[in-house]
Amino acid sequence: MNDRPALAVHDASFGYDGRAILSHVGFTIPRGEFVALVGPNGAGKTTLLRGLLGLVPTLAGAVVYGVDRATRPPGYVPQRDPLDPIVPLTAFEVVLMGTYARLKALRFVGAAQRAVARACLDRAGLAGLANEPFWTLSGGQKQRVLIARALAAEPEILLLDEPTAGVDPGATRAIMETLVRLNRDHGLTIVLVSHQLGLLRPHVRSVLWVDGGAVTKGPPETMLAPERMLELFGRHDE
Repeated sequence: MNDRPALAVHDASFGYDGRAILSHVGFTIPRGEFVALVGPNGAGKTTLLRGLLGLVPTLAGAVVYGVDRATRPPGYVPQRDPLDPIVPLTAFEVVLMGTYARLKALRFVGAAQRAVARACLDRAGLAGLANEPFWTLSGGQKQRVLIARALAAEPEILLLDEPTAGVDPGATRAIMETLVRLNRDHGLTIVLVSHQLGLLRPHVRSVLWVDGGAVTKGPPETMLAPERMLELFGRHDE
């Protein structure tokens, strides 16, 4: 059995053009943990998330995944879908794209990949929308399709950049319920950037707090305590 954590960061610095935005970052995320990545606007939450994914340079230190990223890459859900509405893809076809990450060279999508895509749509609660054009879906439905697409790569860890941004309260709850279910029922490790602190508090097991160029990891009862929110933001979170 692999006892390595899902993710470990060792004294890492992340930034742009050789300039560090976050420095001396160090923490581990055990397998199956649900982690909230929070902090004030502009503090570097997205920089950290993109650094963990290798989309932002690691200027020092190291980011180590529990499994080989080349054979089992982490899943990633961006804040906005980058798909051009001119491209007439169905929800199923968007999810099927997620299987490409694990296809061997010169191999084509087949029945196995299609079965994975169908299963991932079902896990996201969208099996009934498989044949709907992606561009016609609501914002919340699109985000859940993107979650299903990330799942189609069969990742051990899923990283999400504010998937509830700009969607209505009902869609926000549906997205959160999907993530909680994936973590609870399937043991998926989740790192979620979000401002929905009230929704996060009952579900997450730990919090990564980004502020002042540093990252602190702690339990939600401490990191998301109302008095801490009041001190940092001048009001209680919604």
